[in-house]
Amino acid sequence: MNVMKESRFGFRPLFSLAVFALVLFQVSTAVAGRLPDFTELVEKNSPVVVNISTTQKIKRTHPVLPPGMEIPDEGPFGDLFRHFFGEEGEGREFKSQSLGSGFIISKDGYILTNNHVVDHADEIIVRFSDRRELKAKLVGHDKRSDIALLKVDADDLPAAKIGHSSRLKVGEWVLAIGSPFGFEQSVSVGVVSAIGRSLPSENYVPFIQTDVAINPGNSGGPLFNLDGEVVGINSQIYSRTGGFMGLSFAIPIDMAMDVVEQLKTKGSVSRGWLGVLIQDVTRDLAESFGMDKPMGALISRVLPDSPAGKAGLEVGDIIVEFNGKKVYYSSDLPPLVGRVRPGSIATLKIVRNGKTLTKKVKIEQLPEEDELELASGRGGSAKVDNRLGAVVANLSEEQRKELKLDEQGGVLIEKVQEGPAKEAGLRRGDVILMLNNVKVKSVKQLKKLLEKLPEGKAIPLLVQRRGNPLFLAITLGEEK
Repeated sequence: MNVMKESRFGFRPLFSLAVFALVLFQVSTAVAGRLPDFTELVEKNSPVVVNISTTQKIKRTHPVLPPGMEIPDEGPFGDLFRHFFGEEGEGREFKSQSLGSGFIISKDGYILTNNHVVDHADEIIVRFSDRRELKAKLVGHDKRSDIALLKVDADDLPAAKIGHSSRLKVGEWVLAIGSPFGFEQSVSVGVVSAIGRSLPSENYVPFIQTDVAINPGNSGGPLFNLDGEVVGINSQIYSRTGGFMGLSFAIPIDMAMDVVEQLKTKGSVSRGWLGVLIQDVTRDLAESFGMDKPMGALISRVLPDSPAGKAGLEVGDIIVEFNGKKVYYSSDLPPLVGRVRPGSIATLKIVRNGKTLTKKVKIEQLPEEDELELASGRGGSAKVDNRLGAVVANLSEEQRKELKLDEQGGVLIEKVQEGPAKEAGLRRGDVILMLNNVKVKSVKQLKKLLEKLPEGKAIPLLVQRRGNPLFLAITLGEEK
């Protein structure tokens, strides 16, 4: 009886524990079987990923001695003064280096990366997975989409398989390979968190949001799907610390390859332009406009001489559909317009006074940034090269009214630095109206005028100061 009791109360729990362990093992095996194995994907695609290092030469001038002071020729302070102040006109040249990632898109040496990885670089070195290093040439770049196309002199390179970002789904597994903090061929995985995400600084890119760990150095690297196809270019992260915090953003490969094709054929990128300032439709606004739910892009301003103005769009119109695609948020509209070729006819559905109307608009080419800022009435500061020595900005409409400027054009001087501008007597608050008898219309035009003017020759400059016109003579130095 004692044996039976022991069997009943001692061995049955052990049997149950064994059954439970077996079930747990089977469940774990089943779950593991559903998780993807990335090893083959990484092994196959690592050779297409490259490390990109850039060098930029920066010339910094020495501090200037106070008027009347000179560097001693002899004595213990001569070398000390020369170290800190240098000889007159001297400057030191520094080299600034940065690292990023990229990937090969063709066997004949075309490489794709981010524009910010190679921006202003004097030298670009591409390091391959087999340890080869080659100098790369910048074929073209597009600041608005943050894409740059490079070319190296090589043949029969392993090329990435290009996928379709339009087929991505939220929750899908994705993988990144790059060089975070300079650690080459680093792999990180995650899922697609959202698609068509708009960021405040990038209106024309519908980003892919993921939770893949991306850090400085990953920029420009590929984002793969489970089929080993590139579906995006890792570009940005959202961070309060400078490091990864669970939010990373990639440029859709469909948009990137469209940019690549334009850079190859034309050397620049053309985008469609509608010419409106827009905002989101809130619940209260939707109710006030007689809409059932908040959606669309509310036009708060129609820019003068714009495609929208020519087509009869008005302030207060709500764009709810563009070329057959719904516009749920105002951020949905710029990427849709940007991908339309200039000269094409687009069909818009708008809500006006509670009624739905259809409008045909002939899309034009998106103007340059400073011209767009001028047209929209926003200022845009930009440091003009050191031939002038001043920080200037396009004038907003409010500034134009305040300064009583009737005609378009003119740029505002925000800061005067050491150089020709200061020597000519220019002051902060002056408005440059003409240079060498040519009307100045924008920051971009002023820079082009400065590039063409000779050095060492007095040039007439017309400014408005405190409401009065004033001619000054400015002598430009050597272009640097």
